[in-house]
Amino acid sequence: MSHDMDASLPWLDALKWDGDGMIPAIAQDVSSGRVVMFAWMNRDSLLETVRTGNAVYWSRSRGRLWRKGEESGNFQKIRSIRADCDGDVLLLSIEQEGGIACHTGRESCFFFELNGERWVPADPVLKDPKEIYAK
Repeated sequence: MSHDMDASLPWLDALKWDGDGMIPAIAQDVSSGRVVMFAWMNRDSLLETVRTGNAVYWSRSRGRLWRKGEESGNFQKIRSIRADCDGDVLLLSIEQEGGIACHTGRESCFFFELNGERWVPADPVLKDPKEIYAK
């Protein structure tokens, strides 16, 4: 789909995109309720997410669409997409294939816990990233 053809989709226009055309997206595991990831989406990534049924984000570091699972195989199947009351944050209810959302091999990217004055990893590595991303 070209960006120009999508310019007049009312459901997309109803969202509040930031100055860079982005919207924050939170991925929540449908079965456990755990927040597993935060990422950015733009119009193209949200359109592809809706079209394919798999989570697609915008990678600011890579400057391109990031199809979650394209390298790791840990795809995120979309169960529902919700917007908050202001229309400026998305909540993706997902089924996390492989049970691993984080590139560190953990269930969730939110694994550091504040313990006194130190951040400590509170969740185990389920699979070594070297095995996940072996080429």
